[in-house]
Amino acid sequence: MTGSRRLSLAVLLSGSGRTLENLLDQIAAGKLAASVAVVVTSRADVRGVRIAERAGVPVRVLPPPAGSAIEAWSDQVFQACSQAAVDLVVMAGFLHLVRIPRAFVGRVINIHPSLLPAFGGRGFHGMSVHRAVLERGCTVSGCTVHLVDDEYDHGRILLQKTVPVLPDDSPESLAARVFAAECETLPEAIRRIGTHGLT
Repeated sequence: MTGSRRLSLAVLLSGSGRTLENLLDQIAAGKLAASVAVVVTSRADVRGVRIAERAGVPVRVLPPPAGSAIEAWSDQVFQACSQAAVDLVVMAGFLHLVRIPRAFVGRVINIHPSLLPAFGGRGFHGMSVHRAVLERGCTVSGCTVHLVDDEYDHGRILLQKTVPVLPDDSPESLAARVFAAECETLPEAIRRIGTHGLT
């Protein structure tokens, strides 16, 4: 992907869809040259599905397997992305490890609510990240957009934004400040990919 272009996105989610909502708002406001072609969710009963449906975005519900069939399930997830002919896959609160097929290597990004590599990996999602930041006594936190590989929160960092940790912060107040940073950082990363690619 080189040169300035309008990117077609697949958004993968497992929950509230706040990040999807932000992307759709940015696109509608003309601030992000992209479109959301499909939403793939691991759960049917989440707000993110309703956000996608209200926006007229096709939704694929693909619950993760109970056993060890992660490869077959990953193939289903990325087949849905392939069928929608997307340029880029955006993990937006998608709480599952997937295997990236060869055709999508280097075309999957994730937004994580910490300054990776700190506070990343299995179990570090949602409020657990912010509790850990406060328990450790950190004075800054933030968010990270990174390439996705076959490990949790492990791929090459593309963009980070820091926020202060205030003395009276609760996990909830810190989470709100980090999410505000995410709402700026993820669209900026997508804009950069649309202009410069992922090289």
